[in-house]
Order: sequence, then C-alpha cells, then structure tokens
Amino acid sequence: MKLIYIAIILSLTLTIVPVSAQDFTGTNIPLPEHPRPDFERKEWINLNGEWRFRFDAQNVGVKQDWFQNGLQQTQDILVPYSWGSPLSDVENKADIAWYERAIKVPADWVDQRAFFVIGASDWRTSVWFDGHKLGEHQGGYTPFEFELTPHLKRGEAQRLVIRVDDTPHSFKLEGKQGYGEAKGIWQTPYLEARGDAPLKTIHYSSDIENNTVSVTAYLHEPAPENLNLRLAFQTGDVDTVSQQIAKGAEEVTFEVPIADPHLWTLDDPFLYEVEATIEGQGIDADQVDTYFGMRSISVVNLPGTDYPYIALNGEPVYLQLALDQDYHPDGFYTFPTDEFIRDEVSRAKQIGLNGLRVHIKVPIPRKLYWADRLGMLIMADVPNSWGEPDPRMFREHEFAMRQMIARDYNHPSIFSWIVFNETWGLKTDPGGEKLYLSETQKRVVRAYKIAKTLDSTRLVEDNSTCCGYGHTMTDINSWHKYLAGYEVAPHLNNVVNKSHPGSSFNFEEGYRQGNQPLINSEFGNVCGYDGSTGDVDWTWDYHILINEFRKRPEIAGWLYTQLTDVINEWNGYWRFDRSDKETGLDELVDGMSLQDLHAPLYVIVGDKMSEAVRGGAKVSVPLWASFLTGSRAYGDELILDSKLYGWDTLGRKKTYQQMSQRIPYRPWMTGELDPLAVRMPNGSGLAILWTELKTPAGNVLHRNFTTFVVEGDAPRETQLANGEPVRIVRTDPADFSDAKWSQKQWNVLDGRKANGAGSGFFEYTIPWPTDVDSGDVEAATYIVEASSKQLFGKDSDKVVAIEGEWMRGEGTFDPSLNRNAYPMTDETLFPSAVTISINDTVADQVQLADDSADHRGILSWHNQLQDQYLREAGSYGQLVSVAIPPVALEAAEDTGELVIRLEVDEALPGGLAIYGKDFGRYPLDPTVVFALKP
Repeated sequence: MKLIYIAIILSLTLTIVPVSAQDFTGTNIPLPEHPRPDFERKEWINLNGEWRFRFDAQNVGVKQDWFQNGLQQTQDILVPYSWGSPLSDVENKADIAWYERAIKVPADWVDQRAFFVIGASDWRTSVWFDGHKLGEHQGGYTPFEFELTPHLKRGEAQRLVIRVDDTPHSFKLEGKQGYGEAKGIWQTPYLEARGDAPLKTIHYSSDIENNTVSVTAYLHEPAPENLNLRLAFQTGDVDTVSQQIAKGAEEVTFEVPIADPHLWTLDDPFLYEVEATIEGQGIDADQVDTYFGMRSISVVNLPGTDYPYIALNGEPVYLQLALDQDYHPDGFYTFPTDEFIRDEVSRAKQIGLNGLRVHIKVPIPRKLYWADRLGMLIMADVPNSWGEPDPRMFREHEFAMRQMIARDYNHPSIFSWIVFNETWGLKTDPGGEKLYLSETQKRVVRAYKIAKTLDSTRLVEDNSTCCGYGHTMTDINSWHKYLAGYEVAPHLNNVVNKSHPGSSFNFEEGYRQGNQPLINSEFGNVCGYDGSTGDVDWTWDYHILINEFRKRPEIAGWLYTQLTDVINEWNGYWRFDRSDKETGLDELVDGMSLQDLHAPLYVIVGDKMSEAVRGGAKVSVPLWASFLTGSRAYGDELILDSKLYGWDTLGRKKTYQQMSQRIPYRPWMTGELDPLAVRMPNGSGLAILWTELKTPAGNVLHRNFTTFVVEGDAPRETQLANGEPVRIVRTDPADFSDAKWSQKQWNVLDGRKANGAGSGFFEYTIPWPTDVDSGDVEAATYIVEASSKQLFGKDSDKVVAIEGEWMRGEGTFDPSLNRNAYPMTDETLFPSAVTISINDTVADQVQLADDSADHRGILSWHNQLQDQYLREAGSYGQLVSVAIPPVALEAAEDTGELVIRLEVDEALPGGLAIYGKDFGRYPLDPTVVFALKP
C-alpha cells in the first residue's frame, strides 16, 4: 500500500483558501489524506474545503425546495469542521443547516460506479444530487454513503446538497459534546470510484496459534455472477491468494495460511498490507487497499501468580493508559492536520504509556491508523446518551456499536470495546431517583453479547463502572476512583481484598465476578477533593498513585484521567492546546521524567511521598520491586544506586549519603526488597532520597524518589562553608510590619505563606540581635524564597459561582475559580520584579520568573491538611539571596533594626509571595545571616 501524507498547517486564526467549483485536485484543502487508510480505493476525490452554507433555524428548507432551487444568502464553511467550531469559521446559530457545492466526477470514471461518502455527520443527514434525493442517514459517528451513478454527467459540474438536522433528542448519543458540539459534517466527505461488484468491507481475524488469518469479505450487494476475490500481500512473505464468490452470495469466509507470522507488538507494530480485488467475467474490477495485524488479545495469569492480566500475543501487558477525550479546542471532534493526529499518539507513547481509552466518542480512523502504525493499544467507547434508557436510545446505541465495530474491526490497536460508561444513559429517574433497573441491566447484557458476537477477537466491557454502580456480564473488571493521594492505599487494599472469583463486589445484584482482569479504568486527583481541583499540580498525587498501584500486582493496570486538558477539566499531561506542563521531576532527580513513572522495571521507594523524621535519625526505607516485563535481557541482577541530598535551613544544597547495592532480577518479579538504611542530617531541613535502577553496564532503567521533612533545632549560630562564624535571625512570612497591595493581600495556612497581588510591598522590621555587637559584623545577607503572585478567581473578593453540569462541559471555564486550584507550571509565565531595599537603601532588584506549582513544591504538599481541600498545593518560589549594603548596616546601628522592604512596581504588577520553612521548596523562613568577624 502506498500511503502519501500531505499536510497543511492551520493556524489558530485560520486563513481560508477559496476553492472554486473547478478546483477538484484536492491540494489546498484541510486534511487532504485519505480518511480510511485501512480501506482505501486508489481513485477518490477529497471534498474537504469551502462549501456554501446556510442555517435553517425555522426548518423551512425542505418545504421551500432548497435542495432543488439552490441555497440563497449563504456563507462559506470550511469542511470537515463542525459548524460552531473556530476552524469552521461559522458561529453556531441553529440546529439545522444546509451545505452545497459543485462536484465533478472525472470523465475517465466512465466504466466505474461513483459513490459519495461522508466519514461522519452529526446527526440526521439528507443528501440530494442535482435535485434527486439520494437518501438520509441517522447517527453521528460512523460513515455512510450514497451511489451517484444513476444521475451522473461525467466530466460536468453537478450540484451536491446536504441537510443536517442536529436538533436535540434525549436518546441521541452525544457523549461529552459540551466540550464542543459536533454539529454537521465533521469527518472527510469524498467521492470514490468502485467496480461493478464492490466490496462493502473486509475483515481479517488473525489466529497466531495456527498461523492463519480468517478473512470475511462482504459485498455491497449480492454477486451478479461468480466472482473472484484476490488478495495480493504487499508486505510480509505471503503469496497471493484467490477465493471464489458464488453468484448471489453477499459474503465469503476463508482462511489464509501465514507462515512464520510477523506479529504486531507494541515495540514492532508490523502491518500486513493487502490489495483486495474483486474480479469477474465482464465485471469491472473493484480494488481496495487494506491492512491487518497478526496479533491476539486474551487473558492469562501473571507468571507465578493467579492474577489475570490482559495479554497481547499470549504475553501479559501491564496496562498504563490515559483517558483520551479526543478533542481539539478549535476543531472539536476534528483535528487540524494529520501530523497533529499522529503526534497525539506519539506523545502518549513517548512518556511511556502503552494505551489510550478514546472516551465516549468513536475515534476517527486516522487516529486508529497511527495507533496501529506506532504501537499503541486502544480501548474504544461507544458514545452515550443523556436521557433515560428507553427503546429509542438502545436502538441508536446498538446501531452505532454495530457500525463502529464493522468499520474498525481490522485495527490491531483496539483491544477492547466499552459498551457503556458509568451507567450514563442507563438510569431511570422515577420521582427524582436515579435507578439502574434490572430490566436495563438485561439490555446491557444483550448489548455485551451482541458485541461479542460481532467481534470474538477482542474483550468487551459492559459498563466502565463508577459511583456505586457495578458490572453485569463483562470481560474486564474495571472500576473508577478519584482520590486524594492520602486516601489511595486503603482504597486499593479494599479493592484487592474483595476482588476474586465468585465475589459480588463491583457487580450488580445477581451477577458475580469471574476470572476477569482487575484494572482501574479512571483515576486522578481531579475529582479527588471536595468540589474537584480545578487546575492543580497533579504530579504529587499521581506519583503516590503510581507507587501504590505498582505495589499491588493483583491490579493489572491503570488509566489516568487524562491525556490533555479540556475546556473545564485541567488535569491532563498537556494543556488543551497541547503545550507542555512542567512536572519538575528532572530538577529533583537528574534525568527523571514521566517515563520513569511508567517504566516496566520500577522500584517504589518508601511508604509515603513525604515523611516527617527527626534530625540525625536512622531510618529504614522500604523498597518494593515491580518488574512487570518478561524480558530476559537484564541477566540475573541489577544495580540500585541511591543518594540522599537536600537543603538546610539556609537553602544550601548538600549531599549526605550515597549507596549502591545489587538486587536480583527475574521476569515478572514483584515484591519487597531489602530496605535502605539511611541516616538523616542533623538539625532541620528537607531531604530527598532518590534511586537509579541500572544494568551492570550502567544503563539507567528507572528513577524514583521519596522525601523527608527533617525536624530539629534551627541553629542561631552556625558556620558557613568557609568556616566563618555567623549569627542567624529569622522571621515568619506573615510577620510583616507593613504591607499594601493594589489587588489583595492574604496569607495561607496560618501564615506559612504571605501573598500580595498586583503592585505593592511587604515590609519586615527585624530588631538587631541583642547578643551581637555591630562592630563584630563583617557583612550580612538576606535570604528568602519568593515567587510572583497571580490573583486567581478563587481569591478575588468578587464571588463567582461555578454552575452547570460538569460532565457535559458546562460550568466555569476558568480553572482558578475552583477553591482547590493552583494552576500547574506550564509554558505561560507570570513574571514579576521585586526591588529589595534595606533601611531605605536599594540592595537589589530580583526578577521572579513565575508563579509556579509542581512536584518541586514539596513542603506545600507535605503541610496540606488532609480535609479534602487544597491550599495552594505545590506552589513554590525561587531562592533569593541579597547582600545587605554596608550603608544599610550602618543605618541599623543607629536605629537598632533592619527594615527590609520588598516592593513590586506598578509597571510590572506581578505580585509577590513570600514562603516560610513549612511551605514552598526550601526549608527556610525569610532570614538574615550576619557574618561575624573571626
């Protein structure tokens, strides 16, 4: 199969290139690639681009024969973007609209049948061709087609008119279209030339145990005479195969031997590309490029255990997935370029994930194609309705499910179908009660059985469970749970203890667990706190959760919510525009990234993400190995290097201890290792114990760490690195003598942090220490942890309510309105500049780069109250050290005090936050260090 990728870049402010009725070359159009790489005919014409468009708010277009007379008073829309999406260049003003454009079927298609195909259009779509109604389609997610042949004037321009009715109905499958409504055409429309007896679809079912693939070919209509199906393999060492199709038959099934099959794996996603041709006496041939992967999906026990795992080619796979809402801020359901689609999959793979769950929408085929090509597993959801479970909803649902399985059957990346999600659309509401009735459960079982009948090669899940509702009949025992990090361990223990064959836990009444793999299918801290989190550093709780999952091999995998932010959920690995978020991991441990938290060989360090210990204490740090791979490439043992380092109460970074030990290795090994014996530094401070798992040759396989808040006496006198004696004076961040801010001033957690927003100042008056003679002071330094301070919505004196149905994309679009929010560090900086004056003498002007929150804010996370609320969790500043001018010291001799003023000018009103020893990144209060003469 020859695949050509042509990409155009659409900026956020889209410039539309006009497409005339004579421009049929498919060059200056969005998404010019063939939309179905798995089912592609060579002769086709892409109809993306500018169409004439008109709203029909009063629903008069049919009565007034718009399909016959042509559209008047039109505007242009860029197809295939939903109307209302920014990339369409059309505002959403009605639920019904019409499209029109001229098309030209080439004259050299004279011996072929011509079809018009729409990849997807939401919701009820009617099509006219030169005034002839071709038909209509109901359903918003899967392709449909109409034959143009009887009405063709080949080589001449003809008129194509489309009406789309997206009027709300309670039974419609809308998923999360509150993130952006997919109204109208949202997947590529195109013309296609086919032979006289065209293929409708062809399904490949691989059997790697018997080295065969079962092929079922479906015709568009009964064979007009005896036909021949020829499969010419373009990749793989397989000879061309022919199979007869009897006259009158609509399908045929046969097996093809695949000697020494090249398996599709995550590391080597090999695809067998096949040119399928239907031929016959006097029949113009129909040819389609297709592909499939030789792979199997099954359930096996984790070696050495009785824990069922999902397996690829008979090998257990520890699932590390992300929930993929599959949305774009400007295209909604539709992405701007094929490169963008490819990068969605590539990014997930690069951070170590092995799968995505495309959430309650049918993914576009090109996304599945890139998952096939790059080696990424896919859980595929059937979209849901938001009404009650009446017969209309089940008909709509079954149609969509049948169509998506038929369309996507050949994608090796898909390993499971999820029939329903969280019982959305399944609850009956008599008198305000939301009940999952037994008769509804039976309909769910029926849907599960239909899916299994349609596709016996994959796993099927009845309902991805949450919120007290359970499974009925299912191949996967999954559950959702959003928790704060401190709540995770007891919950996971409860799940593991109650999950076993015959248990009723996580199942509806009358249904029991079998031997299904136990997986988490949604987690995160986004809803783990009261009222959710808004935008917050997710890495801290995420780190805890991954550690806890890896301690429990009974749980066969997890699924984080989510891959990217959406309009009212800000817990993605990336922002909605796909810009980066900063985790801070690499500044805590050299070279560490999210890949380390997703490594197949994993060592959990410690029982907690942070722990309070006494200075000088000897601590036994538990270690746990989670080697969830069958690889034998590492020999019999590995090296674990460890280092204890941290900061003292003056913000000085020190290394306290380094160790190295050998640990055993065997495939699929899980369990406790010998603990690390670590001596904590004396006094107070913050210590980080980090580990590197290496091969004997020194290749780093995994990094991890835990942190300790070291509690001891903070010395009044100590020595600097050069041995000089010093006298230290500290003050609390909130113990300022004066402050004035243009927007607001407030303190956090009993003064652990002081905030000033806008322009203004903090002023601290520090008495000269009575035990220090001014003549003994050689120099002095002021040290403080500080950041800029943005005034977030939750901190404004103007109260703004958060309203709307959250799960449908409604409510606030401002993450900072949530009381728990503290936006995570990203590429957008919020700088400030602070002038530090001491006794009216300017000591320095310091640039504060940002108002940050990520994994580096260890003390801010450690000191959070465990009461379901967050208070600027993860926030931290930068270490500022300023020499106090001699003239300021001289002035202090006269007044007996140092007056330290930190001021932000109104020219750059970026605010100021002052951190104390129990908040931020460094274990120090605002401090003056007097260097004494020897």
